[in-house]
Amino acid sequence: MATLIVPTGTPPEAGYDAPLTPPGHVPEPPASSVVNPKSEQFAQTVVLAVLFAVPALICLHVSRGTDPDIWWHLRAGEWILLHHTVPHTDFLSRELTGKPWLAYSWLFELVVAQMFRWLGLVGLVTYSAGLVLSITVAIYHLVRRLQADFTLAILLTFISMYSMGHMFTPRPWLFTILFFALELDILMQVRRTGKLRELAWLPVIFALWANVHIQFVDGLLVLGLAVVEAILAPWWKTLETRARPLWLGVALLASLLATLANPYGWRIYGVAYDLATQGGALNNISELQSIPFRDLADFVVLLFALGSAAALAWQRRLVTFESALLVFAALLSFRSQRDVWVMAVAGGAILASTIQNSRKPAQHVPAPLTSLSILAAALIIFAGFRVLHVTNSQLQLQVANTFPDRAVEEVREKGYSGPLYNDFNWGGYLAWSLRMPVSVDGRQNLYGDERLNRSAKTWAAEPDWATDTQLTSSGVVIGPVDAPLTQILRRDRRFQLAYEDKVAAVFVAAK
Repeated sequence: MATLIVPTGTPPEAGYDAPLTPPGHVPEPPASSVVNPKSEQFAQTVVLAVLFAVPALICLHVSRGTDPDIWWHLRAGEWILLHHTVPHTDFLSRELTGKPWLAYSWLFELVVAQMFRWLGLVGLVTYSAGLVLSITVAIYHLVRRLQADFTLAILLTFISMYSMGHMFTPRPWLFTILFFALELDILMQVRRTGKLRELAWLPVIFALWANVHIQFVDGLLVLGLAVVEAILAPWWKTLETRARPLWLGVALLASLLATLANPYGWRIYGVAYDLATQGGALNNISELQSIPFRDLADFVVLLFALGSAAALAWQRRLVTFESALLVFAALLSFRSQRDVWVMAVAGGAILASTIQNSRKPAQHVPAPLTSLSILAAALIIFAGFRVLHVTNSQLQLQVANTFPDRAVEEVREKGYSGPLYNDFNWGGYLAWSLRMPVSVDGRQNLYGDERLNRSAKTWAAEPDWATDTQLTSSGVVIGPVDAPLTQILRRDRRFQLAYEDKVAAVFVAAK
């Protein structure tokens, strides 16, 4: 039978109210019992404000209107605002128009479309900066409740945010990172203390999560790991948890039911299955490929993984929820670089719970001062928009240098009609700006591996490029000026070059 370790001075009947303490560890006074001098509290408040603001400021500094997927999300959001409902059939693709389509991120699309209406491109950056601030606060709260040392908590939070800095773009995955951090915070505390009331938040989190991003299924899997640990704990001595399996199971069931509170019901799990089983996209889409290890952030993710494994091995906690979480994070993060956030959040939590600090009392920052630091960070970020010159004109210039902005104006002015043939990266932008059905866009689960592979081969001008029926039946072709297919079409009598600039070339079918 598993043995619950009761801290010194805590009566056995305290049971689930007492946090777990590793063998041989001298318990520290509760954080709430230690009040820092006012000067130290002020210094900590300033440090917190800087910590909360810096990742969002980095987001502003690297803000670019170059995310290829945001455009079809915007187009879908505009459709929802116009029709006051969610789409059930596709209207963006020339090949799939009228076929079933589940806009599984509809709530995110509604939010960004409305922000774009209010603020233009600045609204998209505002969304990103606001979510990054929220994620930073959530990860700090997660780490701080597991690690008494204030300095170490600050360091782990910053490293977590730094390691996933390339994900600070206007995507629904920012909501996933936020909700995952909140969920993990709840589970770690319930496992440590046995206090169950925080579990009531999980169905609320999953109800929102299932309407903004499909990766809510990752959160369900982690919750399932906690349930399995609680079930096995009485027979496995290394499993130290105070969570009761019955109530964790109830939380899992309630969370599953909560995910069905979306416009598509249970069918949303079909989308999750399609995304998980389409291996071809891993080869064709750069963000789905494994970590390239080309910059410091990539190696920080690796160090987080190795450090977490070493810490668990040192404490002989190889068969625990944390170990299962680490394996889960490694499988996702090292398979696809867009999922490095899993290791960033999980690694920070594992290290915070395993690194033992000095025996000095825990340093407590009063809740009002923490709230004040969040407010100060928000004001710093607001000032950052002006200091870093994040304006619609600057962002529009970045868009014009990345996407076929001028080519779209030419097509509109000359009245060229489709069908349209385009490459994968520009599909979303053309669907939004040209209001014309596209041949392919960023919704890889909708097109499938075969269609994506066919498009990639055609644009690479592989020997069978001329057999692509979507190309040969097109009235307009818009592609990158340096693409291999663009060079071939210059000499193909079936198409005429109608426009060209430093970014894009436009071809029309010869009459």
